[in-house]
Amino acid sequence: MKKLLYLLSVLLIETAAFAQQDAQFSMNMFNRLAVNPAYAGMNKALCGTLLYRQQWTAFPGAPKTGLLSVDFGEVLFGGVGLTIDQDQLGFERTLKAKLAYSFHLPLGPGALGIGADVGMIQKALEGDFITPSGTTTDAAVPWGGTSATTYDIGLGLYYRTQNLYVGLSSLHLPQQELRKVETAYDFNYKIARHYYVMAGYTFKLGNIWGLTPSVLAKSDASATQMDLNLIAKWNDMVFGGFSYRLSDAMVGIVGLEGSINPQLTARFGYSYDITTSGIKNHSNGSHELMLGFCYKIGKAKPGNYENVRNWYRSPQ
Repeated sequence: MKKLLYLLSVLLIETAAFAQQDAQFSMNMFNRLAVNPAYAGMNKALCGTLLYRQQWTAFPGAPKTGLLSVDFGEVLFGGVGLTIDQDQLGFERTLKAKLAYSFHLPLGPGALGIGADVGMIQKALEGDFITPSGTTTDAAVPWGGTSATTYDIGLGLYYRTQNLYVGLSSLHLPQQELRKVETAYDFNYKIARHYYVMAGYTFKLGNIWGLTPSVLAKSDASATQMDLNLIAKWNDMVFGGFSYRLSDAMVGIVGLEGSINPQLTARFGYSYDITTSGIKNHSNGSHELMLGFCYKIGKAKPGNYENVRNWYRSPQ
């Protein structure tokens, strides 16, 4: 029991240090809608991404996260999107769902997205918590489980050209308080406002190679974390690379993508985190899987097909 309590305390310290109220993903370059509503519809197609992350394997109560995002472009002068994710941390569960809209404005050689999302956040404590003494009589913990739900709002800007993207966003703007008062306990959880900055550029190296360095910075104004990424792509089919999350992990990424037909492109990716923080002595790293697709609505027109491929295949 002492070892378990020690491990849980380390977990809580690490989580608090990086303000990870939002779910964390290593393949963040393929998950931009979740942190920036202005990204919705920027691929000018119907696109979807499914992610599953198992963090700090072999660690008791380690986070497990699933996320689904879908967006559609060229509608209502821009694009719309839907994101649903569920994060499990020990006996705590967080469910988020939100709808996004982005207005697309042609600007210079690219397009600027101005976006907002509206949704809900639910925080729940499951009913199987066991106190350190091995009993279930801690009055501060609701045996049988409890939950609270509130609304959520986010705003973002996203600019892209064929090879460049830059995004700024802020989520959880109302900084809502999830609270539920019962006879024996008071469930109270404060949601911090989060800020995100992302950027990336794809360099073309000949006819078959592409190299994309990118960065994602996230902060709650009291703590900041940054992911530095480098992805290489061969022949628009095989990609691989590395990521470094400051003071937390080194990440290896591999994947495949390709055109099933002139309108449909599919993608698969896998990443593995080597933990560098204080958790490293108590876990076997983190695994992450990603499935994605992008479907161009309507018939591909001669002379335009190459341009559509480039816009989607460059990870923007």
